[in-house]
Amino acid sequence: MIPFFSCLCSLYLAACVAGAPAPSGVSSQSSVSPASSTLATASSVTASAAEPSATVPFASTEPNAPVWGLDSGTPQPIRGSLGASVLGPNNLPLDRMSPDMLAPPTTDAGNVNNAKWPFALSHNRLQTGGWARQENIGVMPIATSLAGVNMRQVPSDRELHWHSTSEWAYVLSGTTQVTAVNAEGQNFVANVGPGDLWFFPPGIPHSLQATNESADGSEFLLIFDDGAFSEDATFLLTDWLSHVPAEVLQKNFQASPDAFSHIPAKELYIFPGSPPPLDAVAPSSPQGTVDNPYSFALSKVNATQHSGGTVKIVDSTTFIISTTVAAAEVTVEPGAIRELHWHPTMDEWSFFLEGTARVTIFASQGNARTFDYQPGDIGFVPTAMGHYVENTGNTTLKYLEIFNTDRFQDISLNQWLALTPPELVKAHLQLSDETIASLSKTKPVVVGPN
Repeated sequence: MIPFFSCLCSLYLAACVAGAPAPSGVSSQSSVSPASSTLATASSVTASAAEPSATVPFASTEPNAPVWGLDSGTPQPIRGSLGASVLGPNNLPLDRMSPDMLAPPTTDAGNVNNAKWPFALSHNRLQTGGWARQENIGVMPIATSLAGVNMRQVPSDRELHWHSTSEWAYVLSGTTQVTAVNAEGQNFVANVGPGDLWFFPPGIPHSLQATNESADGSEFLLIFDDGAFSEDATFLLTDWLSHVPAEVLQKNFQASPDAFSHIPAKELYIFPGSPPPLDAVAPSSPQGTVDNPYSFALSKVNATQHSGGTVKIVDSTTFIISTTVAAAEVTVEPGAIRELHWHPTMDEWSFFLEGTARVTIFASQGNARTFDYQPGDIGFVPTAMGHYVENTGNTTLKYLEIFNTDRFQDISLNQWLALTPPELVKAHLQLSDETIASLSKTKPVVVGPN
């Protein structure tokens, strides 16, 4: 019995060793899995233990570029030997704009909630003097922390109002004059031009007026730090006063009965008005003007140049009043990418200004999905999810990364690996010494073509 028992033990130990995790330094040419392991004698296992072997197959190195572009080919859900043509009706323009959705890369797997919304699909509220369309969780459920509004004004007024959330803005075209008064009675007036910002904390009353610096007026992107925000739920001056009894208005303002006899019976929202003078100043206030400006000239900030593009970062360290929203303005040249990275404590709400892009979001547990973006599209990446932004076109890609935080932060995959003990990285990824040495100990941020 004892010899037979010893043999069983030897066979069991041999099987355990054969299925153990591989040591570091595995050859990039081998691909052995536990399923292919066979029982061996203890002596043969000991003899081969020094040779590296993988416990799972290696990841594929096959290219996974988009199968077609906006202006090339007829989109079909086919990638290599996978898929088949569409026999029924399909929307070709939408297929062309989302090639990685119709024929996804083979690296996509599992499920990631939809992370793309075009403003072109948002309902547009048309007014005499402009329009507004919005994105929130009603149309993009994944975007729980931030909402956006795209607003256009011919020389007109966006009436005096305030919000229960903060308002951050990026001017797309033209010049907008903003006014505000804070809780201390300090006031503010400024002209905000293309590429520049404004920010109003929650509850701060303000107005927006398109100037006549451009005959077309102005257009801008508004960001609110609540994914459930609705532009229709704004606190409007005319809406409020039309719901206050006339005698209360008289008492409050110590006015005659006729003083408020011509206030609008409902909200104005956006309405025609005379363009404000570009040299306008705030009315004199005994409390003075605000300590920290509500506007910021991002267009005048020098961009940081990287091998594949540029980045401008703005948060509360530079735009002091902006304590709940931070942002980066990024350009990516053709063939380049915004490097593989993630944001440790904040969601990313993206807006694509120029060019075309694709983004793969890694959501852990084997879940990954790729989305394609064009100008006017919104993207969203939840906190800590790994991603990149690749320029898929022949022109410069320009987009905004916007965050619900006071301080911009990101984690660079390249830098993380470079600053981790090399043997540990080798044990995970089977990288050569040459590849380890080429990793960057500073963030590449935007990486040029190799």
